[in-house]
Amino acid sequence: MNLFNNDMANDDRALSLSELNGLVRNAIYGQLPETYWICAETSDVRVHTASGHCYLEFVEKDERSGQIVAKARGVIWAQTFHVLQPYFEEETKQSFVSGLKVLVRVSVEFHVLYGYSLTVEDIEPSYTVGDMVKTRRAIVRQLQEEGIFELNKELPMPTLPQRIAVITSPTAAGYEDFASQLIHNEAGYAFYLKLFPAIMQGDRVEASVIEALDAVCRHETCFDVVVMIRGGGSASDLHCFDSYPLAAHCAQFPLPVITGIGHERDDSVVDLVAHTRMKTPTAVANFLIDRMDEAADELDELQQTACALPLYRLVENGEQLRTLISYLPSIAASRIERSKGRLLALGNGIIKANVLIIKQSVALEATAQGLRNRLTTFVANKRNELELSGQYLKMASPDYVLQRGYTIILKEGRIVKRAAALAANDSFIIRFADGERAGILKSDKN
Repeated sequence: MNLFNNDMANDDRALSLSELNGLVRNAIYGQLPETYWICAETSDVRVHTASGHCYLEFVEKDERSGQIVAKARGVIWAQTFHVLQPYFEEETKQSFVSGLKVLVRVSVEFHVLYGYSLTVEDIEPSYTVGDMVKTRRAIVRQLQEEGIFELNKELPMPTLPQRIAVITSPTAAGYEDFASQLIHNEAGYAFYLKLFPAIMQGDRVEASVIEALDAVCRHETCFDVVVMIRGGGSASDLHCFDSYPLAAHCAQFPLPVITGIGHERDDSVVDLVAHTRMKTPTAVANFLIDRMDEAADELDELQQTACALPLYRLVENGEQLRTLISYLPSIAASRIERSKGRLLALGNGIIKANVLIIKQSVALEATAQGLRNRLTTFVANKRNELELSGQYLKMASPDYVLQRGYTIILKEGRIVKRAAALAANDSFIIRFADGERAGILKSDKN
């Protein structure tokens, strides 16, 4: 459907886009002739190498969701940027990069070709410093509330920290100084260094250092400590170490973490959670050497004690021996007298025992003789009794009776003792001394 008729399309009152943009520009300049202080976050910060102009975007985010709710293009012309950049970085110790909360004075521009933009005229560093401090405090508070802020500090520092995992840039001069100082230490201590390369400046520090920490963790048992050093760089680059994920990794790392990433006045959140914080790589090397010196001094002290103790024992025992020698004669005499007394008592006891033994021997002999006499009499009596029993048994024997002329009548194998035991026609056997005869009892009637 065509909303415009041909007459309208050819109407001389129609505006070109540039004319409309010009009207908008004039309206803006008419209503917004001044500069304004605004709070915003920097994004997509780029410095044009040839011109020196700084191009960026200003964004505003919802505090809860983090979603962008406003956006505007910005520019800092080279003449202004050359003044504002060093001023800002000196005051904040922070590079002018993306992701910063800033307070800037801007003028509103509307270009017919490029559209709406903000031109930066001035900047207030204290606002950014305050926001950075606020952010750091929030990170520290979160780590404390989670109970991990002091975890790495609670790990015991090894007595001999010789196996060292080093996280730094391999091209950093600070790493070369650190390694040289350890390897060529005057005491000749042996240190074993393993480099885990990482980016130590810029936006990629957090991910790179965490990746290096994870690599060390996979070989945890091979190392005593982790050293995190930064080879040079300005204090303004420290902001990348004010990172919650990086600080949380360091705080919960299973090995003591020693940092040398800042300067004497500057402490990052990573420094705060590390086991030991030193200001430079050289200071870290000195700390490790001093730790070895302490162990060596303790060992020397133990060695001296071990050497001196036997001599002390000899002197002490010599004194005791001399004291014993001085008391030995009286002790020996006393012991001899006591021994004589015990020997005399023992001799008397032996004599009494001998007398008792003799008496007991006589008594035993008498008892034995009595036993022998009684036994002889007992045996003789028993023998006589046996002889009499034998004679009685002999006389009572049927054979003995038969030899004297008597006979024995047997009925069915049994001795017949009464006449009534035999009836008429009973068979019986008559036994004589020299044999037997069978017979049958006849009836009296026959």
